[in-house]
Amino acid sequence: MLFMVEMDVNIPLDFDAEEAARLKAEEKAYSQKLQADGTWRHIWRKTGLYSNVSIFDVASNEALHDVLMALPLYPFMVMKVTPLNRHPSAIRDDDT
Repeated sequence: MLFMVEMDVNIPLDFDAEEAARLKAEEKAYSQKLQADGTWRHIWRKTGLYSNVSIFDVASNEALHDVLMALPLYPFMVMKVTPLNRHPSAIRDDDT
């Protein structure tokens, strides 16, 4: 199942800088692992914002929930999740 997830990150300005750096490093490693295994299919940064638009390929709603809840920066995120279906006019077969 494909899902588009928009993530807006809001780390408080007074949050400990070292802890924020540690969480960001963990987030990067986790996201790159998910990208390597095909779960996190695409990620794009929203220009000028600490936000991204991502495409996830998971087996179920619950699987996506588990992946998102495990993000180290999850406590600082607002997310919008949109389930995706193949469009009948799509010409590529490899994007399902």
